Amino acid sequence: MIIKNILSAGFKKYGKVIEYPCRDNKGTTRNLWRIVHVSPIKTGWRCAYLVLRDKTIGRMERHPESDETFEPVKGKALFFVSKDKDMDKIECFNLDKPVVLFKGVWHGLIRQDEEVDIKITENAKVKCEYWNFGFRIKSPHK
Repeated sequence: MIIKNILSAGFKKYGKVIEYPCRDNKGTTRNLWRIVHVSPIKTGWRCAYLVLRDKTIGRMERHPESDETFEPVKGKALFFVSKDKDMDKIECFNLDKPVVLFKGVWHGLIRQDEEVDIKITENAKVKCEYWNFGFRIKSPHK
């Protein structure tokens, strides 16, 4: 499996990169602030903190009614995503930038460092669906 870097164009079918658009305003001393994503669902949201210790995954999950952010805080992780429940369509990214994952996208994480810290924001009430593989995927690193 090819591991890709998260770039806006390559990740757009799954979600969006959390970054400031058109950041070229160099030389100004003003802070830059912008809302980068608004979920159309009005159920409220929650913020979570994940300490990732898994070296393998045997399943992926999705939330059919909630977008979700994954914001790396410390360490390196691999982010597996797929729009379809098809092993041949799973893509793998280095989670090296914060992203908004669209609702309904299958996802799973594997650590590359001893522990990885990730901030997660999602709807206050989340329905989870699971896709069990019947085997485990491990990191190609260490």
